[in-house]
Amino acid sequence: MDVAPLIAEVLKRQHVRVTFFVANERTRVGDGSLGQHWAPWWKARAAEGHEFASHTYDHAYWRGDVPGAEPAFRIRPSAGSAEGRDLTWSAANYCANIDQAAQRLQAITGKKSLPLYRAPGGKTSPKLLAAAKACGWAHAGWSPAGFLGDELPSETFSNAALLNKALKDIRAGDILLAHLGIWSRKDAWAPAVLEPLIVGLKGKGFCFETLRAHPAYKGWIAAHGQ
Repeated sequence: MDVAPLIAEVLKRQHVRVTFFVANERTRVGDGSLGQHWAPWWKARAAEGHEFASHTYDHAYWRGDVPGAEPAFRIRPSAGSAEGRDLTWSAANYCANIDQAAQRLQAITGKKSLPLYRAPGGKTSPKLLAAAKACGWAHAGWSPAGFLGDELPSETFSNAALLNKALKDIRAGDILLAHLGIWSRKDAWAPAVLEPLIVGLKGKGFCFETLRAHPAYKGWIAAHGQ
């Protein structure tokens, strides 16, 4: 969350609304990204018209499907009490972890989350996606050109190169992915790239919306959301 305040300022200044996918991850300051310290920050974003969705509460990575009659999955959370441990979760366990983040976001912001989630790392299987969808959660990934590279090593992927690539490759309807801070990247992406990217895309005639308006998801949201 180091760059979260800066990101909020840029989005407000540029009149851009986004969809935040949130897990309760460790932060440098405070008691986790969904803890009390950051709660006012999320509430302020809700007031600005941003949308929210689950990233699983424990930032739970899918590691593989478990054979059997009932769907089950090998999962490794990167947050929470089981951080770094390999677990076996039923479909109900997985759905509950998605729902936990959504419920916490609603408690903080007073705004119901979208009936969407994003799997950490984008790692999924057909069985995992079907299990989540059966309990009301559609998966929202990102477009190939929308991978903005903010988690890649800055020693080999400079901010200037990432900005130029995004401005060249992004097309209408693309879903873009950026983070509220990355532990591993030494040269932070957001301060150097976020605003120039938004300004550059606007200059090419693009506008921005939340996933509530995206053609691929608005029907699902209308049927399963608020």
